Amino acid sequence: MPLPITSTDESNPFPPGGGDPDTLVIIPTYNESENISRVIEKVFTLYPSGLDILVIDDNSPDGTAAIVTALQQTQPGLRLMKRSGKLGLGTAYLAGFRYAIEKEYRFVIEMDADLSHDPEMIAVLLDGMDSADLVIGSRYVNNTVNVINWPLGRLVLSKLASVYTRMITGMPIFDPTGGFKCFRRKVLETLDLQRVNSQGYSFQIEMNFRAWKKGFVIREVPIVFTDRTVGQSKMTRKNIREAVWIVWWLKIKSIVGLL
Repeated sequence: MPLPITSTDESNPFPPGGGDPDTLVIIPTYNESENISRVIEKVFTLYPSGLDILVIDDNSPDGTAAIVTALQQTQPGLRLMKRSGKLGLGTAYLAGFRYAIEKEYRFVIEMDADLSHDPEMIAVLLDGMDSADLVIGSRYVNNTVNVINWPLGRLVLSKLASVYTRMITGMPIFDPTGGFKCFRRKVLETLDLQRVNSQGYSFQIEMNFRAWKKGFVIREVPIVFTDRTVGQSKMTRKNIREAVWIVWWLKIKSIVGLL
């Protein structure tokens, strides 16, 4: 039975709930009015029971939150967390993780709002949880490249970032910056989320690294990543710079035992 309609805000992020879905899909948004209804409706069409969606909106000026609010009238498993401003991808996911822990979901999925992550692959991520604690939807597993419609420069940058991260950290992950993944709740409960403060690519790298260092089992499953067709990418030069140094920061912290 789906959870009841619930809208959250920063002052009351964990309202009473009920029901028994064991999976929460977290979708951070900022100016995704052109995409958000499509991704929500597709997810619930494919999975009419067994999962909930939590949209975390950073006060989008284009009315994204209003669209989600309207959809809640017909989608009982849809949640909305409104935030005061553009606070960043990493903090959005951390807020969602805390919600998932509080509500005791078994599995927690990260997913983009722009349909670059195919909702049909949610089932593949969950199937992978039979033998893993963290399953990553990988664009580059086994050195293949499964990306559609990206400019060559962005593809090269992403691929180089993956190789660079593997070399510096030693993580056996082909796509450490990928943002389509599924955590077992116990991973999020074990990691000290208060110590995670990176954003963008770096956030994905840091979460993977912390899970790997804790000895959790990580699997990659191949996905096809399709670039957004509407709206604008949220990647910034600041995100790229942060990804360059975060791998060294994580490695040093790990060596000295301060991770």
